[in-house]
Amino acid sequence: MSENRELTMDDYLAMLRRRLKVILIPTLIAPIAGFMVSYAFAPTYKSTATVLVEGQKVPDNFVQPVITADFTQRVQTLSQEVLSPSRLRPVIQSLALVKPDEEDKLIQQIQQNMQVEPVITSMSAAAAGAGISGAKKKKPSVTDEPVPGFNVNYTDSNAVRAQKICNAMTSLIVDENLRERATIAGSTTDFLSRQVEDAKRAIDEQDAKLADFKKQYMGQLPGDVDNNMRMLMSLNSQLDATTQTLSRAQQDKAYTESMLAQQMAAWKSSLSSTNPQTLEQGLTQLQGQLLQLQARYTDDHPDVIKTKADIAEIEKKLKELNAAAAAASTTDSSDKASASEPPEIRQLRLQIHQYQNVIEQATLDQKRLQSAINVYQSRTAMSPGVEEQYKVLTRDNDNAQVFYKDLLAKKSSAALGTSMENQQEGEQMHILATAGLPDAPSFPNRPILAAGGLGVGLALGALIAIMLEFSDKSIRTEKDAAAIMDLPLLISVPWLGEEEDEANGNGNARRHFWGRGDPGATKDHEQAKV
Repeated sequence: MSENRELTMDDYLAMLRRRLKVILIPTLIAPIAGFMVSYAFAPTYKSTATVLVEGQKVPDNFVQPVITADFTQRVQTLSQEVLSPSRLRPVIQSLALVKPDEEDKLIQQIQQNMQVEPVITSMSAAAAGAGISGAKKKKPSVTDEPVPGFNVNYTDSNAVRAQKICNAMTSLIVDENLRERATIAGSTTDFLSRQVEDAKRAIDEQDAKLADFKKQYMGQLPGDVDNNMRMLMSLNSQLDATTQTLSRAQQDKAYTESMLAQQMAAWKSSLSSTNPQTLEQGLTQLQGQLLQLQARYTDDHPDVIKTKADIAEIEKKLKELNAAAAAASTTDSSDKASASEPPEIRQLRLQIHQYQNVIEQATLDQKRLQSAINVYQSRTAMSPGVEEQYKVLTRDNDNAQVFYKDLLAKKSSAALGTSMENQQEGEQMHILATAGLPDAPSFPNRPILAAGGLGVGLALGALIAIMLEFSDKSIRTEKDAAAIMDLPLLISVPWLGEEEDEANGNGNARRHFWGRGDPGATKDHEQAKV
């Protein structure tokens, strides 16, 4: 084959005719070899069971499912759990498949040869394929609800054993799923119950802290700021009024005391004529005169009677003065009015006493109001710091309340989910098709091996033909000659030798002549044939 020109379809057909034997021989031998080689392998049988996964019967918007893991992941997890030796050994013993000393070998074989393949099937197709009673058969469509499921495949050298193990493992997966869902639902509910109890204790602690804080800072909480300001303004107004009252009472008392002093001075000056010493002197003189008169006259004498009357009057005045002096000694002479004092003086003393009471009460009220003002001023000054602490406690309490309510809602949802799982109203696995008895080995597949041998032989023959064609440098056509010699073709003469013709496989073989001359003549003789 020439590498110096572009090949055409005729060239490829010519190559195929030349190398047809090289291609056909491997193509015919390889399928036979593949078919014969299949007998060198021990046959194995594959048994398959189909499991349908039905969604929960209660709508999701009423009861949220407890288990939300990915379907494929859950199926793989279940398959790994049932392949543990602790789960496989009771199954093998119940089926009595091998002797006790061969159980470990069979366990390893099951772990290697069992496969679980998740599939997505159609509800109508699955029902029709399984022959579910009461299900209407219809042609599956793209609008049918997709229902998950999976196939359990097991391969064994014994067809009966493959069927038994496949069915046993399928039942084990379904039972394990039911048990695991119930366990997970129960553990979820228990976990949330413990979390709810912890959250409730946290709320109680926060409530106790908040209550103690309110007791400690009563009247200083953020809600009391406005009330404190109003009370402070009211107390200041009351203090001003009390101060004014006190000032007026003190002024009135001072004025009344000055009036009392004036009245007392006037009254005392009026009492100078009835001074006790003067009366006693007069009494002594009258008593002396009475003795002289009695010595001279009888008791019925008018002078004696008059003198006795004057003595009696003076003694009466002295008694009154002595009584007034005794009363004055038991009370304050400057503040208390004597029974013998005039009504005006007693009235002034009463007013002074009332003013004193008003002053004492106003002083007490002033101290009380000032103390209350100090308290409210202290509360107002401490309000920013107390408000900051109160906000922290309130925020923590609100967060605890929200967390508790969220956990309580989740616990209620989990309890519903657990009840649903216990009543088998949640997602369920059902064996849609049990494993059948394999009627033909799954490996080796002789038709497939033969078809594979056919493809390999065809590819091998084509490869050999291509290699031979590229390694052949023969000149077979005028185009090959022109491309190799790079000279114009003058004449083409057919080859007349039969042996050479048969050897070349070309009945139109020619001898070719090349030369250099007139280009026009070359072009005229280029296609000439003798």
